[in-house]
Amino acid sequence: MISKVIKSIVGIALIALGIWTIVIWRGDVMALIRGGFGPFLILCGLISFALIAD
Repeated sequence: MISKVIKSIVGIALIALGIWTIVIWRGDVMALIRGGFGPFLILCGLISFALIAD
């Protein structure tokens, strides 16, 4: 019981830290998203070709 509570508190703290980091480094996060969008689309295309080949 206590371990579930501790794990929940740690999870909430990590989510809060993640949101806070995104708010602080918003410009950098947007640059990462823009930079990763092209490779993501290429990977999606390759996966679709792999599914077609089966």
